[in-house]
Amino acid sequence: MEEWKVWPQAGLEQTKLSGGELDSFFRKIYTRHQGKTITFLCIGTDRSTGDALGPLVGTKLEERGMTAVVGTLREPCDAGNLKERLAAIPPENIVVAIDACLGAPGSVGYYLVSEQPLQPAQSVGRSLPAVGHYSVAAVVNVKGPKPYWTLQMTSLYKVMQMADEIAAAASASVGE
Repeated sequence: MEEWKVWPQAGLEQTKLSGGELDSFFRKIYTRHQGKTITFLCIGTDRSTGDALGPLVGTKLEERGMTAVVGTLREPCDAGNLKERLAAIPPENIVVAIDACLGAPGSVGYYLVSEQPLQPAQSVGRSLPAVGHYSVAAVVNVKGPKPYWTLQMTSLYKVMQMADEIAAAASASVGE
C-alpha cells in the first residue's frame, strides 16, 4: 500500500487503496470499535454524476440492512445541510465519512482512506467542516481547472462501480 498525502496543508495522511483492499480498512474499524455504533456519513448530491458517489453508497448500505447511515439518494447529505445532519448523529457514534474527490490521473478509481476526518468539498474550493473519525475519499475523476464541470462529466459507470465496492466492503466487514 502506497502512502499518499492529498491534503498536506490540513495534515491529513491517507493511504491509497484499490477496491479489493477496502475490506481490511473497514475490518480494522469494526474490530477497534466493537460494541459501538458506526455511522456512515455519505456526503454528496444526486444532482451531479461525480458527486453522487456518497448518496449512492448510503443507499446501497441501507439496501444491505445497515441502519446507521446518513446521506442517501432519497435524503442526501450535502453542503447545504451537512452541519445539521452532523448535529443529528449521537456524539458517542464512530463516524466514517465517505465522499467523492478529484485527484491525480493515476489515482482515478482508487480510494484514499484515513484514520482522520475528511475535508468535504475541498476539490471544488468550498470550506466545510472536517468530518468523521475515519474517511474514505473515492477518486472519481482527474482534478483540473474546472472541478464542477469535471464532476458533472464524470462517468456514471465508474461512480456506480466505486459505490458498489465501498458498500460491499463496509457491509461484509460488519460480521467479521
